[in-house]
Amino acid sequence: MRLAERLTSGSRTSDDDEQGCSLPGFHVADLHRTFKPCEASDAAQVPPPVSRISQPLLVGALMLFDTLNFSGSGLVAFLAATPGSGVDWPWLAAGLAVVTVIGLAALHRNWIYTIRAFGDFPRQIMALAVALAGALALWNAVSILARAGTPDVLRTWTIVWFATGWVFGAAVRAILAVAVKTWTRQGRLARRTVIVGGGLRALQTVRRLKESGKGALQILGLFDDRKRARQPGDDGAFTLLGSFDALEAFCREQRVDLLIVAIPPSAEARILHILKALLALPVDVRILAAVSRLRLRDRAYNYIGDVPFLPVFDKPISDWGHALKAMFDRVVAAILILALCPVMALVALGVRMSSRGPILFHQIRYGFNNESFSVFKFRSMYVDQCDATASKLVTRNDPRVTPFGAFIRRWSLDELPQLFNVLLGDLSLVGPRPHALGGKVAGLLYEQVVDGYFARHRVKPGITGWAQINGWRGETDTIEKIEQRVAHDVYYIENWSIWFDLKILALTPISVVTSKNAF
Repeated sequence: MRLAERLTSGSRTSDDDEQGCSLPGFHVADLHRTFKPCEASDAAQVPPPVSRISQPLLVGALMLFDTLNFSGSGLVAFLAATPGSGVDWPWLAAGLAVVTVIGLAALHRNWIYTIRAFGDFPRQIMALAVALAGALALWNAVSILARAGTPDVLRTWTIVWFATGWVFGAAVRAILAVAVKTWTRQGRLARRTVIVGGGLRALQTVRRLKESGKGALQILGLFDDRKRARQPGDDGAFTLLGSFDALEAFCREQRVDLLIVAIPPSAEARILHILKALLALPVDVRILAAVSRLRLRDRAYNYIGDVPFLPVFDKPISDWGHALKAMFDRVVAAILILALCPVMALVALGVRMSSRGPILFHQIRYGFNNESFSVFKFRSMYVDQCDATASKLVTRNDPRVTPFGAFIRRWSLDELPQLFNVLLGDLSLVGPRPHALGGKVAGLLYEQVVDGYFARHRVKPGITGWAQINGWRGETDTIEKIEQRVAHDVYYIENWSIWFDLKILALTPISVVTSKNAF
């Protein structure tokens, strides 16, 4: 049988994984002692991620501290440099903003906001000193050119600012370094990892990662379709979690962070099949390169311990980006809630007076990683005709919608309570709009119509998005509309940046005023 036919039919020789990767000291029998069989129902035996320390949360915590430290120490230093004299508030505000932003950017550029860097205390304090000194030097240059302040005040402000900010920053980083090393030994910072593929290649990968990974990974088990890897093992060190068909659901349910493909490059069809299924998952995907005949430059590989991998997919938003976006969302949402309180109060009064029933409407929608959550909206339909499952989408002149409801839907005022969803962490300000679980077009569920539909759930959904400001908001009564919405959502995910979010937020009011398809 030809190789291509073997790949498509699933037929395999007994040693096809081992060809071209002879591993001294490893035998097929070792595989059976290392991986124990497991049926699909046994997936619940995998340790849940309850005791883990969230890496994005840890990164966000240090970023928040640095923001407060840079600005707070600057304020204290300024007051110390100008005792008894009037405070130049514009100059002070500009200085705090410039130094804080430049300092954070410099630390990010030097890869300081990573878990690996958190455990390296000498590197942390050196980078902190360089970032703070550089930001202060830039601010001094701007102040001198603008002839702001006096040389004595500027000199005192700078020296006290640097000393205060560096001391506090170093103290917190010393505590963080100890904590990170402790959590790493306990496995609480380990990335939840599964390996796809069996044979000696998978065995070697597991053993090398255990020896050199230094607690960076928590290997949950193996996915493989081959029956010979399902024989009972002796020590049950790792679990055969199931076949490839169960891989996607397992990764979602168990919050898998990293997926390692340990399949020989010759099995191209199998690799492509697996990668296609993983496109919709918010996981990092790496192909094992340790035993490949292909030799590239070192910078082409990612390393975990001393094991090289070829990067295939990354999570759409890194830990730094995730933390930055979360901070931005909550700060801006809180400001908008305070600013829009009068508007929301008027809308709530209008809903109450226009028809009987509750002011708010709750609907279950898809969120990050296909997880469901309850979204808040001002009720725009008659209470006895509300459709919590979205079995029938709202159309123009829909009799279920109240007159006042039509008004607030036209101007998207019914979406304002979703700012509280942002504060709760269910929504982002910008992202793919969350769809109802029962959303349909042409009598079919969205996921049945659009190939790769769930790829839009690799990031947290948003109140507004790239699709909405490009006119794809409101009714999805044709297949083209849902296809275009998903295409724009995927484009946003693949090109995310904080500047992209700011652009979408700035264009959203214009879209609300000019769009004709929201009702």
